[in-house]
Amino acid sequence: MRIASWNVNGIRAVQRKGLWDPFVAEVAPDVICLQEIKADQSQADVDLEGYHEIWHSAEKKGYSGTAIFSKIEPLRTTTGLSARLAKKHGLAEDSFGDPNAEGRVITAEFEDFYLVTVYTPNAKSDLSRLALRHERWDPAFLDHLRALKKKKPVAVCGDLNVAHTEDDLAHPKPNVGKAGFTNEERAGIQAFLDAGFVDSFRMFTQGNGHYTWWSNFSKARERNVGWRIDYFLVSDDLAPRIEAAAIHAHIMGSDHCPVTIDVRTA
Repeated sequence: MRIASWNVNGIRAVQRKGLWDPFVAEVAPDVICLQEIKADQSQADVDLEGYHEIWHSAEKKGYSGTAIFSKIEPLRTTTGLSARLAKKHGLAEDSFGDPNAEGRVITAEFEDFYLVTVYTPNAKSDLSRLALRHERWDPAFLDHLRALKKKKPVAVCGDLNVAHTEDDLAHPKPNVGKAGFTNEERAGIQAFLDAGFVDSFRMFTQGNGHYTWWSNFSKARERNVGWRIDYFLVSDDLAPRIEAAAIHAHIMGSDHCPVTIDVRTA
């Protein structure tokens, strides 16, 4: 089974550019997870024959949102984090809105694993949302994954809005302490690994130069001055079944590129 994840930065924009169909044809995924769709189902004409569709749009129009398209119909799906987790971790509305009303999480249960796609809140360039992310969102999301992991293996994918190590961005030194590379954000992703999740890409590829997001300025993508902030993390009991993990940096349409894993079915 091939699973693709892509922050499309607007599904309608990718379609207008004529780059959606070429992506699907080239990557040939069995499941597609999208982040930052910036639309609801009625606004985007996504006609994928043979795929079941799950949409989780933000309450705020044209903002955030996630979706899953799957050739295999999930046994069940849920959207967002539970009310219990939101209350436990204080996921209340801030000056930007309610993070649990922004269409950020879809969980799909399949026969032998869970698949979660997430669009993690951005800390913002002035770090005004860093406390929300570090103190509330990341712990709540990790609690969600831990609960799933107790039942069956888990794969979680999406835009985590953080470069984990210095190898995950082209210019680490000048970005220390800046959004996407603060100690707090990096500690958040490390907590996932410490809880028994594995960075699937690093199972196959080491070193720097492998990025999934590039600024739209200064020809950053052309010069490969980027960040790896889009991940597939898999629970340690699923890791032995991961046969490949790839970054498709040549696929255009967004400031992010798709990432994939190939999973051996049980």
